[in-house]
Amino acid sequence: MTILLLEDETEYNDTISEYLQSLGYEIDSFEDGDEALDAIYDKSYHLLLLDIKVPGMNGHEIVKTIREDNNEVPVIFITSLTDVDDLSIGYELGCNDYIRKPFASMELKYRIEQVLKLFYFHSNRDLIELNDGYTYEIKTNQIFIQKQQVNLTPKEQKVWEYLISRIDQYTPTKTIWEDVWEGKMVSEAEIRMVIKKIRNKTSSNVIISHKGLGYKIARKR
Repeated sequence: MTILLLEDETEYNDTISEYLQSLGYEIDSFEDGDEALDAIYDKSYHLLLLDIKVPGMNGHEIVKTIREDNNEVPVIFITSLTDVDDLSIGYELGCNDYIRKPFASMELKYRIEQVLKLFYFHSNRDLIELNDGYTYEIKTNQIFIQKQQVNLTPKEQKVWEYLISRIDQYTPTKTIWEDVWEGKMVSEAEIRMVIKKIRNKTSSNVIISHKGLGYKIARKR
């Protein structure tokens, strides 16, 4: 999953980025709020980690701006602020959680996992049951069949993570292209081929297609 980090303290920024990358997340990090906001509009993120007091647009202003544009991406504020009014402002604007500096790496890990599980999967469980006996492990972003891991290429993994973050929702091919390939020139046939390869490694019932609606990963019913 892809996370945007906004943190103007370089040491904190580097430490958080390296730690989250070691957990398997893709990280885009920024130290300036204006640059972070541009990136949010240019790319699709699964989570925003935002410091509040940063150069350019501050964290509160960023959340206010994207929420007014109906962008509901989950947000965790990273802050040294302790005033209850600042916490209230953040929640009123639509953040999902706060973490106060200084914090332990494991605390950040658990907060991120909890927000992602509740926002995307509406569940406190670590495993999501899929069709034909497959399961998805949220913490590791891995697919299993009878405890055996399914290995995907980087592009297949990116498509998988995008569809799993929209579980039970059909996504048009054009939207997959815009968000996963970020506007790079590829044909619909190439996108279909990536999905076909994932199906070949799993099952045709794991990624379901519907003419006119697109593709979706469905929970086991």
